[in-house]
Amino acid sequence: MNSKYLFGLLGFVWLLLSGVHAQAQQRPNIVWIVSEDNSPLLGCYGDAFATTPHLDQLAAEGVRYTKAYATAPVCAPARSTLITGVYPTSLGTLNMRSTYPLPTEIAFFPKYLRQAGYYTTNNAKKDYNTEDQPDAWDESSKTATYKNRKPGQPFFAVFNIEISHESSLHEPLPALRHDPEQVPIPPYHPRTSAMKHDWAQYYDKVEMMDRRVGEILAELRESGLAENTIVFYYSDHGGVLGRSKRFLYESGLHVPLIIRFPEPYAALAPGGPGSTQDRLVTFADFAPTILSLAQVPIPAYMQGRAFLGAQTTPPARYAFGFRGRMDERFDLSRTVTDGRYRYVRHYMPHKIYGQYLEYLWRAPSMASWEEAYRRGELNEVQARFWQSKPVEELYDIAADPHNVHNLAADPKYQATLKNLREANRQWLLTSRDAGFIPEPRMVELAAQVPLYTFARSDKYPLDRVLRMAELASEGQEKNQAALKKGLQDSDPTVRYWAALGCTILGSKAAPLKGTLLKQLDDPDLSVRLAAAEAAYRLGEKQKPLEVLSAALQTDNLMARVLALNILDDMGEEARPALALVQALVPAVLSPNRDYDVRSAESLVQKLKP
Repeated sequence: MNSKYLFGLLGFVWLLLSGVHAQAQQRPNIVWIVSEDNSPLLGCYGDAFATTPHLDQLAAEGVRYTKAYATAPVCAPARSTLITGVYPTSLGTLNMRSTYPLPTEIAFFPKYLRQAGYYTTNNAKKDYNTEDQPDAWDESSKTATYKNRKPGQPFFAVFNIEISHESSLHEPLPALRHDPEQVPIPPYHPRTSAMKHDWAQYYDKVEMMDRRVGEILAELRESGLAENTIVFYYSDHGGVLGRSKRFLYESGLHVPLIIRFPEPYAALAPGGPGSTQDRLVTFADFAPTILSLAQVPIPAYMQGRAFLGAQTTPPARYAFGFRGRMDERFDLSRTVTDGRYRYVRHYMPHKIYGQYLEYLWRAPSMASWEEAYRRGELNEVQARFWQSKPVEELYDIAADPHNVHNLAADPKYQATLKNLREANRQWLLTSRDAGFIPEPRMVELAAQVPLYTFARSDKYPLDRVLRMAELASEGQEKNQAALKKGLQDSDPTVRYWAALGCTILGSKAAPLKGTLLKQLDDPDLSVRLAAAEAAYRLGEKQKPLEVLSAALQTDNLMARVLALNILDDMGEEARPALALVQALVPAVLSPNRDYDVRSAESLVQKLKP
């Protein structure tokens, strides 16, 4: 090869590589600082009782978002949204601590950053509620750091702070920095001694979390990188005391979000230092936003909207949220907000808000709240948590930030109720909500095909499923004929909801008893379990217990948990199944035992002689 030509070619390659390097240098470093289980109980959000100087300073230097929402009020499903940019209701990853696989076309978004030249680190929590994708990270460990990148390489670094996690309340501290007698408590909580102590301890933990944020920011400055790094701070959902984490209220879904833009990237900011943004933002928007800031194309499958960078799109009109199975207890609710009003739709309204969860009850405040209810010491708002749910709830967020005044039956708000009800329904249909599939069936399906793929196939008649779930949850006698037809539907998910509707209907389902009894032999396990619950409530004993006992012996974990939920509601009449329940409890309990073990242990305690 001619040396002159070779030199020219090498020069061209050098210029090309230099251009790529220059482009990489122009792209910002991005840091996520993620705290756990805390609502916007920060000084910069107007909480005068909070001690959060570092986050207050970050807000003074950055942009504070006032309408940022987690998609789920609990960690693993919320983090599933964050890492994919897709709602877990679409992915089938909505139920707590499930590991149903994703289709191959959906990647954890840091993988796209790596492919574009970014160094990606995670320190250290994952908990994405699905099978892991380790290739999303250059480093993922408790020692992962952006400092290990190549010279000049842009980075995306996640720092997770566990200090304010729910578990921080499991052991009461003897000395507190925040006064329990002065701590503000929401109106739905009684001021028991344990409740006051837990709230004060929580504020202590938020202060400690804030201190850790300060340490991360100081390290960034000391590394000489603060002026080239966009910093996000947010919480993985609201929390943490009862009726916040796990619940579809502002206390569970509204999160703090602060973003600081250094001077070289000030043009990317939607406002100046110390400003606020009222744009509606959800966790589904985070992945596309990071890709937009990093100049990486956003995959078409992502359901969120970039709110920063060149690929910014207009804000969504609504922010959606969901509740599925929480630990060992089944439930199903959906919510939508337009930033002013919050609508909640319950599809299992017969279940009380305060279903017993072993992990939640580790906080002393929960037992004290329940005991106060049993003693009749609570007012109507505080007692509501221990009662069954209405089908619909509607709250004026601005006037009622604690969501205690349900406006769903108020004639003045019927137009708002109708609009948000329809927005919720249309989202369930367009997003192909897989959460209406009973989870024992999910287990079986996911072993064959990703639930995301199944939910987009003609094998999932979502229109019929949703219509039956709506009729079932209404608990109206007028729906008897529709429920009877649903019990004979060709689709097992429709049959499941029809059977559950008979449970919700209670004694008014008596005319359907004959059809229900036939479903005790249904080929689908979930339908058999739902029919067993409904038939038991209509006075049948032996055959429902046989169905439930058989489910306890299957290798389907969620079938066992569902059977245990039903047996728990039966109380003393579940005793014939006690030996099978006891067989699920190991001799030595581990702290993080499976959900069937937690359910079984609770039922064994309840049925003690």
